[in-house]
Amino acid sequence: MKTRAIRIVCLWLLTAAAFHVRPEHVGAQAAESSENHAVEIVMKNVMYHFTDHIAVHIVQLQGHLKPTKAGATVFFDDKNSFILAMASAEISISSKSLAQVLNDNVFSASDAPIKDVSIESKNNQLIIKGKLPQKAGVSFETVGTISADPDGRIRLHTEHVKAAHVPVKGLLDTLGIDLDRLINTQNIHGVAVDKDDLLLDPQQILPPPRIQGKVTEVRVQGNEIIQVFGVKQPSNFAAKQPGNYIAFRHGEMRFGKLTMHDADLVLIDMDPGDPFDFLLDHYQEQLVAGYTKSTPEYGLRTYAKDYNKLRNRSPKK
Repeated sequence: MKTRAIRIVCLWLLTAAAFHVRPEHVGAQAAESSENHAVEIVMKNVMYHFTDHIAVHIVQLQGHLKPTKAGATVFFDDKNSFILAMASAEISISSKSLAQVLNDNVFSASDAPIKDVSIESKNNQLIIKGKLPQKAGVSFETVGTISADPDGRIRLHTEHVKAAHVPVKGLLDTLGIDLDRLINTQNIHGVAVDKDDLLLDPQQILPPPRIQGKVTEVRVQGNEIIQVFGVKQPSNFAAKQPGNYIAFRHGEMRFGKLTMHDADLVLIDMDPGDPFDFLLDHYQEQLVAGYTKSTPEYGLRTYAKDYNKLRNRSPKK
C-alpha cells in the first residue's frame, strides 16, 4: 500500500508541475501570443489621414500591426485594436498638421498650459506661436531648431522667445528663469519642457491608431517636418509591388465581415500619379469605389480610390 500511495503522490506532483505556469512565463506567453497575431505591414507613398484635419505623408514604412490585447486579432475597423510598430519609416508632417495635432490632441483640455498653437517654418527653423491662458492669455512666440534626441523624441531648441511681442529670452537668461517656469507641461502627455527646449513624443501626441517607433533623424524641409524612424531594413515582402500601396502579410486580421488567416492583402492606389490618399475611418468607401482581384495563393489585391477623390465623401467628423 505504501508503494502504491507513493506512486499516486508522485503522479499528482508531476501532473501539478506540468500544469503550473510561473508568473514570469505568463508574461512571456502573452507577449508571444501578441507577436503571433501581429500582421506585417509595408507602406509606400501614402497620404495617411488620422482625421480629416490631420494627415502625414508616409514615404515608406515597414513594421507590424500588433493587437493591443494579447491573443486578440487586429481589427481594421477599430483603430484602437492595434498598434503600428515601425521598424523603419520616413514620414513627413506639415507645420499646419502638427499644430492641429497639438491643438486637438495635446492641449485640448480647458486647463491646458498652451492654447491656439500655430506653427510655420522659415530658414530651416520652426516658429511656434500660441497663448498662455495661465499667464492671463499672454501670446508667445518661440523660434528654434529641431533635432532627434537619443530617446526618440523630437527636441525643439529655443533660440528666441517673445511674450506679448516683446523679446524676453535675454531677460529670462539674466533672471535665471527657464522656459519650463513659464509653461507647465507636468500633466500633458507627449510634450515636455527641458529648460528652454520643447520635447515632442510622436508616439503619444498623434490620434489613434497608436504608433511605436524611435525617431532617429528629423529635419525641416520647406513647410514639412521630415521624421525618420528606426533603421532602414534590407528588404521587404512587397518590394516588387508597383505604384503606391499598403500591404499586409501573415498574422490574422479582420476587416468588415472578413477575417484573413495568414493575411495576404494589398491595397493599391488606382491613381499612382500622386500619393495614395487614405483615411482608415472611411476605407470601405474607398474599396467600394474600386475593385478586387484574387491571387492563385488566395490573397487579395484591392484597387482603391483616393479618399480625396471620392464624389460623395462622408461628412467630416
